[in-house]
Amino acid sequence: MINKEVNSFDEAIADITDGAVLMISGFGPPGQPGGLIEALIRKNVRDLTVINNNAGAGGEAIKNLFALERVKKVICSFPRALDSTVFDDLYLAGKIELELVPQGTLAERIRAGGAGIGGFFTQTAFGTEMAIGKESRMINGKGFVLEEPLIADFAIIRALHSDPHGNLTYRKTGRNFGPIMATAASCTIVEVSDVVPLGSLDPEVIITPGIYVDRVVSDQRNPLSAGDL
Repeated sequence: MINKEVNSFDEAIADITDGAVLMISGFGPPGQPGGLIEALIRKNVRDLTVINNNAGAGGEAIKNLFALERVKKVICSFPRALDSTVFDDLYLAGKIELELVPQGTLAERIRAGGAGIGGFFTQTAFGTEMAIGKESRMINGKGFVLEEPLIADFAIIRALHSDPHGNLTYRKTGRNFGPIMATAASCTIVEVSDVVPLGSLDPEVIITPGIYVDRVVSDQRNPLSAGDL
């Protein structure tokens, strides 16, 4: 399918079902696909595994996804937030599973998943509780921990502009995890401010090539939302 634009958020996420593994972009509000998350809430999918940076923080949409108990497990760097106790309450009640990953390691595990890398050694977390159950070894006199790649059934991400083929540009900090998540999922769904005519994007500013993108949906009602900041 060459033209990857779909008409609505609900159409874009229609095949996401219970138990899916989702990557959701965002560093707090910037880069967070709020419209797609709200569509997930409307669809009432459950038992999701969510891979993202912030657990239920940085906007009403993702906070509500967690608050409605649609997520069974989260793999993230920052489970707590100043503006929300949703995750804290769920975790203390035993209603959600947490896999805590240092932020740089999280990014590299996603990148490794997209690149087909079977794993990598990092010094981060060596000798700590986060290394329990993982292979550790000494390399050149320093301790390293083996980390495995992350892949997902779907990546739902936010970009600034797309053309009909799914080539993407981002705005400033809205770029964050989107580009690597787009490579590490079986299906990548993108929320954008606008779909521009084919050929109007300078190839030098395209960050994510359309080969990694399956669907694009535009939010013309709010052409510069918090997700683009």
